[in-house]
Amino acid sequence: MSQFWSPIVHSLTPYVPGEQPRINNLVKLNTNENPYGPSETVLAAIRDAANDSLRLYPDPHASELKGTIADHHSVKATSVFVGNGSDEVLAHVFMALLKQDGPLLFPDVTYSFYPTYCKLFGIQYQTVPVNERFEVELEDYTEAGGAFIFPNPNAPTGHLTSLDAIRAQLVRHPDRLLVVDEAYIDFGGESAVPLTRDHANLLVVQTMSKSRSLAGLRVGYAIGHPDLIDALERVKNSFNSYPLDRVAMVAAVASFKDEEWFRTTCERVVKSRERVSAALQQRGFTVLPSHANFLFVTHPVHDAAELALALRERAVLIRHFRQPRIEQFMRISIGTDAECDKLLGALDEILGT
Repeated sequence: MSQFWSPIVHSLTPYVPGEQPRINNLVKLNTNENPYGPSETVLAAIRDAANDSLRLYPDPHASELKGTIADHHSVKATSVFVGNGSDEVLAHVFMALLKQDGPLLFPDVTYSFYPTYCKLFGIQYQTVPVNERFEVELEDYTEAGGAFIFPNPNAPTGHLTSLDAIRAQLVRHPDRLLVVDEAYIDFGGESAVPLTRDHANLLVVQTMSKSRSLAGLRVGYAIGHPDLIDALERVKNSFNSYPLDRVAMVAAVASFKDEEWFRTTCERVVKSRERVSAALQQRGFTVLPSHANFLFVTHPVHDAAELALALRERAVLIRHFRQPRIEQFMRISIGTDAECDKLLGALDEILGT
């Protein structure tokens, strides 16, 4: 029935998310989900929200959630935008802010949704190579014209760019927008949100899917100058006035009320990440330094695609990207200690160690 498609559909290559298969006793380390569930505070809030009020539309302005996020980050509510996961927030960012006269710049090894959005919204873009250590070097972003976007830590590499480097880029290009995608910032990085108070050309995007274990509820947000937020609101309200449901908003607000659970969970993930990194290096893998809840690894002898397949046959799922420069790397999400032990045991079988 493709004769009924709009012309743009023929040109799109959709983003391919990580597998969500139904395999018994699966160790799922392919989509960077938090291995630990939401706090009891969140679950209790969800149970309380499952009542007769679900017959009513949610608050289209998400005022309570915006206020909670603003308080958490010490910014004004007018500097906060919320959406249905950070992917939707990013889609609105691309549509509202990133179609400029010059090309949008982002790393050549990065979140693969960026080029998909560019094609969908007709945005010119140009990739900037990460260095030989797979690090983002913002001083290389010198192409005239457009805006900049990159994840920090970068995905899928886990590399963290310093706040000093971000600040220097903002100062070098005060007339160009910089979008920092902080999906993994809570696992070892320092957020750039405080810089938004002094730099109107900075927008920071975060998600509650990773460090706050709410991937199933889809809550994301952006923080920046009110003029940037106004542009996002205009696009959102021209597309969907109710992107967040009542349950999602209640759960998100509750998550910010349980900081002890949040800190403890992040610390557990970081501790496991360092343990698995050391164990993989002992098994001959090269492991890139990571400040995220995943590791990016390669083996000098064994093919990455074959390793990923062999792990899958042992009910351990990781992510392999068939892309230039990284086709011999695997991205491994950090699971519980038991899941990590199963990963290492499966690798021992495969490697014969």
